[in-house]
Amino acid sequence: MKKTRYYPFERNRYFYGKLLTVRDFESEQKYFNDKRRMMNRLLHGAGVITGLQVIAVDDKSVSVEMGAAIDALGREIIISSPVTLKLSMMDGFTNNEYAKNVYLCIAYDEKGKEPVHSVANAAIRSDEISEYNRVLESYRLFIREDAPDPASFPLNNVMEQTSVLYQDSQVRILQNTPRYVNPGQLFEMTLRVEKTLQAAKVFFQYEVVGDQVDAESYGMLTFNEPLDRQETEYEIKVLLRAGRSSKGKSRVGVKRDTAVLRIGDKQVPIAASSMNELNIINNAVKDQWLEDYVNRSLEDSLESSSEPCIYLAKINLLQMGPTYIIEKVEPVPFGEYVYNASALHKLGQNDGVSSPTDSPIVTKSAVTRLGSDKEPELKVAYNRENNELSFNLGLPSIQSNDDMRTGVVEIPVASLNKFTASPFGKGGKSYVSDEIEHGFGAGDTYIVTGLEEVSNDYISDILSNSEQVYYGASDVFKGSEFEPSGPEVKIGTLVYPRKGTFRIGVRLQQPTEATNIRIRWWAYNKPSVAREASSAVENSVREAASGREE
Repeated sequence: MKKTRYYPFERNRYFYGKLLTVRDFESEQKYFNDKRRMMNRLLHGAGVITGLQVIAVDDKSVSVEMGAAIDALGREIIISSPVTLKLSMMDGFTNNEYAKNVYLCIAYDEKGKEPVHSVANAAIRSDEISEYNRVLESYRLFIREDAPDPASFPLNNVMEQTSVLYQDSQVRILQNTPRYVNPGQLFEMTLRVEKTLQAAKVFFQYEVVGDQVDAESYGMLTFNEPLDRQETEYEIKVLLRAGRSSKGKSRVGVKRDTAVLRIGDKQVPIAASSMNELNIINNAVKDQWLEDYVNRSLEDSLESSSEPCIYLAKINLLQMGPTYIIEKVEPVPFGEYVYNASALHKLGQNDGVSSPTDSPIVTKSAVTRLGSDKEPELKVAYNRENNELSFNLGLPSIQSNDDMRTGVVEIPVASLNKFTASPFGKGGKSYVSDEIEHGFGAGDTYIVTGLEEVSNDYISDILSNSEQVYYGASDVFKGSEFEPSGPEVKIGTLVYPRKGTFRIGVRLQQPTEATNIRIRWWAYNKPSVAREASSAVENSVREAASGREE
């Protein structure tokens, strides 16, 4: 890495009778250029300002739309009209391997323009001398076939740390953690698998360990690329908890000698452990980010490679016989954007609006038995001070256990590992349970069903009751704090009166990572009583959701 020095600034001083030479005029231009570019770099950063969308126009060519950007040295890059280029004709594109991902980059470039005869040089040389009369501030588009080092984006390093667990020409595996967390805070560790479209299926597994981090309850993290899905990037997010009473430096990552990587039928050895460092602090994380940002030295703020570029697109290629085709174009894959003051102002106005994903919500639920003559009721309370959401479902008591039976059935929707990154349960597909005996024997029986969610992971210690059951249409809670964590499903029941059995069917409304759908059922020997109870519960749920939205 080389540091380009803009300072100290030095400008021309004019006086009467001063002899102006080429050096004086060049220093005049350099003074204004360097000052503007330093302010561009420090005030705005580097990245795409507007436009510069990359579009595949056919199987082998892309078009870059007009737009503007600022590079890491503060130089403005302008494309004044769309340009279409064939990948194989661009600098940096090699023909040795087509099944790969390539990156389309743009860099600042200067070119001479308007050649003219140099009169002064002709006086001392016999041959004709030409010089360019103008310098055109232009650009250069080229291909890079290797993904950049995550550390090459310095602003991201202020807020997070990304380490490379494995990398070859077709597969790269990254591990990402935040730089700062508060004691007891839940935070995300992200495992990202990047691969080419024609790379073999990837299996990766390792044991998560942490110093002053609750990682033991998580155990093994497993990524198993699905057979019916082909992507170039997968992400697995793992929720971990920082130590409640500790502060200082901590580490989390791969336990030594536990990593297993298979690419197709080939097992790749990964011997070393990889740990990300994070800091457990008491003050606000955002305040610490800002403090680190403003306390950077001027040298660190202006640090850049001698030939910086901006990654405009990630282009996924497929090998087709002796050639290639463009399968997919992903714009600005590393988020290199520059936002103007108006956009930042609008974003700042929304800082005070919290969302359910800003911080984890502690959920408590309970079921209360009411008198047999009471109507079912649902009470919901939210405590903003400790971010706690409480549910209390009141159900009327049943006079005789002989009139009611209950149970749980888990209906498989996919055969996957728990931590597989890809959803296997397909939206729009139906799944049906085996026959279930309700225990009343032959005769008319009424079945009530509900979608049950049970939390049995590492945060169950903060829940007073780990069960919650959704009756009727659970999508009424969508967008609220009560939104189910599981998939949206439709539930149906098929009863066999002569056999004394029934089946439960579910239809997925959306793809899901879940491997099972858990259904709680109640069988009533008195259908009229059961219908009244079910109707009352559904009305209470709808009223609660409607009141929350208001």
